[in-house]
Amino acid sequence: MQYTILIIEDETDINQLLNNLLRAEGYQTLQAFSGTEAKLLLKSQSPDLILLDLMLPGLSGEELLYDLRENLKLDIPVLILSAKSALTDKVSLLKNGADDYITKPFEPDEVLARIQAGLRRAGKEKAEEKQLIYKNLILFPQARKAQAAGRDLSLTAHEYDILTLLVQNPQRVYSREHLYELIWKGGYYGENNTVNVHVSNLRKKLKDADPDTEYIQTVYGIGFKLKE
Repeated sequence: MQYTILIIEDETDINQLLNNLLRAEGYQTLQAFSGTEAKLLLKSQSPDLILLDLMLPGLSGEELLYDLRENLKLDIPVLILSAKSALTDKVSLLKNGADDYITKPFEPDEVLARIQAGLRRAGKEKAEEKQLIYKNLILFPQARKAQAAGRDLSLTAHEYDILTLLVQNPQRVYSREHLYELIWKGGYYGENNTVNVHVSNLRKKLKDADPDTEYIQTVYGIGFKLKE
């Protein structure tokens, strides 16, 4: 499984260093440079773990942590990265919802080890749900949720069903007639453009989330399949 880590750090060099470190280890990353930006991003994204600096412009790390736990009710693991080294600071943050605390300057290997431990502790619930994965696309069947390149896709019910069918059978070519019968549970009539419209909308949403990857291939004269 490919996890997504949200990095919240206002110092550009440190933010980019963490971004490069995590991507080299196979993680997807999201970057925010202020508490306000991170809060806005969390309304549309669902990372698996958050790296949180405390000294942020505008909304501080402490305020954001409180907001995550008390107002947004998010149980995402939060790992604090801060120059504050006093024991009282660490104890206060852990009591208020942080899952771990690393003092700056940090060692990259320690950050990676703490991230792995945090994901392990939070991974029981995720492991219970079988996921469907193809390229940078992840489908969560129980929640009927989809992500491409770590970004949530806002899909209609029929778009989600089409995508699930294709991912479950990546080598298979589905005719428009067959897709219509399977998804809409009814007979297909040649002039019906419903399937084309839904596939077109689905392609656009995938392209918006993951511009560098193609997912759906048109097999001319037949129908659609996943692009290898």
